[in-house]
Amino acid sequence: MKRRLPQISELRPLMQFERSAFDRASRLAKAADVWDLRAMAKRRTPRPAFDYVDGAAQRELTVDRTRAAFDAVELLPRILHGTEKVDLTTTIAGGHSALPFGIAPTGFTRFMHSEGEDGGSAAARDAGIPFTLSTMGTRSPEQVAEASPGGRHWFQLYLWKDRERSRALLDRAWASGFETLLVTVDTPVAGQRLRDTRNGMTIPPRLTLKTVLDASYRPEWWFNFLTTDPLTFASLSGSSADLPSIINSMFDPTLSMADLEWVRSVWPGQLFVKGVLTAEDTRRSLDVGADGLVVSNHGGRQLDRAPVSLRALPEVRAEAGSSVEIILDSGIMSGADIVAALCLGADFALIGRAYLYGLMAGGREGVSRVIELLAKEMEVTMQLMGAGSAADLGPHLVRV
Repeated sequence: MKRRLPQISELRPLMQFERSAFDRASRLAKAADVWDLRAMAKRRTPRPAFDYVDGAAQRELTVDRTRAAFDAVELLPRILHGTEKVDLTTTIAGGHSALPFGIAPTGFTRFMHSEGEDGGSAAARDAGIPFTLSTMGTRSPEQVAEASPGGRHWFQLYLWKDRERSRALLDRAWASGFETLLVTVDTPVAGQRLRDTRNGMTIPPRLTLKTVLDASYRPEWWFNFLTTDPLTFASLSGSSADLPSIINSMFDPTLSMADLEWVRSVWPGQLFVKGVLTAEDTRRSLDVGADGLVVSNHGGRQLDRAPVSLRALPEVRAEAGSSVEIILDSGIMSGADIVAALCLGADFALIGRAYLYGLMAGGREGVSRVIELLAKEMEVTMQLMGAGSAADLGPHLVRV
């Protein structure tokens, strides 16, 4: 092989070095998928906050099995089914959504990033998808409505011991334009989230030598925490306590379907029951007047060894029939995961951890980046499968 010295004129076009960019937009643009945003979030967020999002109950078996279930699904390509454009729009809970997924309810959100629900709801509004506010959120229904006017807002309610307090909160949500209610039924008591116990997580966080040292490596988070309004539960009391104590003081392990029936009687909008995993509970929920169902294992954060939502989905769909709207929640980390859920019987999906990874990585812009990544992954996946819209997806396009 003959060799020669390279010419400067030949080297010059190859020497295009990128300038180092430290601004938020440039950093987020380098994320190729949600897992990249998770890595950014872990670097930028104190351990108690990151572990609250990333962790699950007890040995975290359910969350691991959920990921394995998604990874085990084969998506079947149909050759020579040319699809120039993919239509990702859909309808859910009586309204339009630009994408077949929305943002799930998450608690303590401003602990993860100071922009919290303000950033999440604004990003959802800009993307044309629903945003769900949690009972244990750090912004009130009124504040979310103000932060993202014109957005599509849903509200998540836990079944409380105190019906009057629940009724007052529902009235506030409805008056603020929250159109759909997700009633979470899988939290009679708090799940044993061992990472939170080991981290001594409280709301608001207590300043110990350990937490100060941990936060010192994340100056932006620390600065934002100290210079924004105090972190409290906007819909609850502002008292400080460990998380299981807060939850167990609110909820009642003796709650029954009669309590769900009461919520149905006082809520005028669409009502979805969140936490359904079996045919029996599907039927019971529909019998008390639920408009739709959210198949969810709470992200593996309640009962460890609970059924995997994706695997429970076909059973719930078979019992509910084709006319009932079903949302899949828990474990979604990619557009392909959403496609798999739609193929297996879901009408819509919710993102929880994925949304919070984006929030921790870059506030509102990070949430927008998550939505953008998932939408693009869905588009490419569906084109490769020969599916032009969500209506084209079904069991014939997957192998489990």
